[in-house]
Amino acid sequence: MNAHTISTPVSLSGKGLHTGKNVTVTFNPAPENTGVLFRRVDLPEQPIVHALATNVFDTSRGTSIKENDAEVRTIEHLMAALAGLQIDNVIVDIDAEETPILDGSARFYVEALQKAGYVEQQQEREYFVVNEPMTFSIPEKQIELRVEPFDGFELKVDVDYGTAVLATQTAELNDINDFYPDVYNCRTFVFLHELQFLIANNLVKGGDVDNAIVFVAQMPEQKVLDQLSAFFNRKNLKVTENGVLDNVELHHANEPARHKLLDLVGDLYLLGKPLKGRVYASHPGHFANTEFAKKLLSK
Repeated sequence: MNAHTISTPVSLSGKGLHTGKNVTVTFNPAPENTGVLFRRVDLPEQPIVHALATNVFDTSRGTSIKENDAEVRTIEHLMAALAGLQIDNVIVDIDAEETPILDGSARFYVEALQKAGYVEQQQEREYFVVNEPMTFSIPEKQIELRVEPFDGFELKVDVDYGTAVLATQTAELNDINDFYPDVYNCRTFVFLHELQFLIANNLVKGGDVDNAIVFVAQMPEQKVLDQLSAFFNRKNLKVTENGVLDNVELHHANEPARHKLLDLVGDLYLLGKPLKGRVYASHPGHFANTEFAKKLLSK
């Protein structure tokens, strides 16, 4: 199969989740052998940041990359869209340091790229081929990622949050062509107590009840719900019988596990090319995902 780029530029705008800044990203067609590049068009000389695991410098609240003095933050959903649609070569113009969170999934990125359309290029697609099993683990956190040789791409994710509202979940992707429609629209999630901490520390300036699933492990006092309603400018937020804030409806019963799978698809695309291998991930997160990718690149 040959490599692909997009047919025409396409743009999306929104707020960065953590900075709250309005930002526009524009996907541009790119020549063969370009890979995925970010171009900070708001900075002097418009520096380039290559979307590679070796450029990851922060994974505290998303995957962020930096090259020289230019950085791009929270790129995982955008990268997942490119990986899921098998777009090999693209230049992403961005006019701030953080991508827009949109609805907290890869949905709007995917829909924009589909609208732009694809162009097959002369170059044959290159893959990152796994020739031997490899593992990255943090035993004390029950984190394990492993890959084994496989002539294709398969991914399985297990998570367990140890709560009544969100316990053990599994998600699988047996073919990258199933990313759309099975995974692309699965949104990020957070527990209510985590959200309260982030709000109190001014860490979700671009947060909105439309871009996250909020799980409630312990029923809050009404004043807490009133404070959330005021923060998000929504009236009468309530907790459903399933222990989820009624700001959104779940697309899938295992949407949290599918979102972790979405994040992993995006983070693994920082290998610089699509992976050929069978991947299993237990309790994945951006730090483990990108360290795993760095370990693969080092081999």
